[in-house]
Amino acid sequence: MEIIVCIKQVPGTSKVQVDPVTGVLIRDGIDTKMNPYDLFALETALKLRERHGGHVKVISMGPPQAVDVIKEAFMMGADDGMLVSDRKFAGADVLATSYTLSQGIKKMGDFDIIITGKQTTDGDTAQVGPEIAEYLEIPHIANVLRILKITGKDITVEMDMPNTIEIAKVKFPCLISVEKDIFQPRLPSFKKKMETKNKEVKVLCLNDMEDKNEKRYGLSGSPTQVEKIFPPDENTDKEIWEGNGEELADKITEKLKELKFI
Repeated sequence: MEIIVCIKQVPGTSKVQVDPVTGVLIRDGIDTKMNPYDLFALETALKLRERHGGHVKVISMGPPQAVDVIKEAFMMGADDGMLVSDRKFAGADVLATSYTLSQGIKKMGDFDIIITGKQTTDGDTAQVGPEIAEYLEIPHIANVLRILKITGKDITVEMDMPNTIEIAKVKFPCLISVEKDIFQPRLPSFKKKMETKNKEVKVLCLNDMEDKNEKRYGLSGSPTQVEKIFPPDENTDKEIWEGNGEELADKITEKLKELKFI
């Protein structure tokens, strides 16, 4: 089974500055980590490889330092990795990001399944996975809670829908976006770190893509533009109430009415 996992490097802190002109996060000089939701996607891929054989490849889009999350994926057991990186990809919205990743995936060879995390902690759109599938013209399923069955031709999964739990079967090649806790992510291995410390990470730029039209990438290829973005104000106001259960319940009720929550 040939598996591709999409991973992303995200800020490791909530104290991130925003470019007032472009409305994008300023990522230079801040702590970073692998997107937590992608850890579940990677673990799912590794579990499938253990049970069905094959290879696990990871792909990430970002600045040159994003190679660190690919190396972390190697430490967890990924076989190969690719970084899609070019200044012309900067400032991409979800549509341009999805298109760029789909172009990179085409360079990775044939695959049976692409696995993504539910969403990223910096964007929180949960749209990139399905949009990659649309660009690649393959079926996709989101909100996957469990993998129930795999044959040589298809995969059956359990989905977490708004009001129901549903079961769906989809043919290969396909893409699935998994929920957190589908599997418990393993820790990086020091042994694998030493084994893979010199492992090559292939880097693709715009000139490596099939489609070299700059207007499809980065800010130029982003139909949505941020009008205004700013960090939330910190609010540390608090009230301490004393009294018995009935008195405190009345106070909470009045406070909720005052705030117009009820």
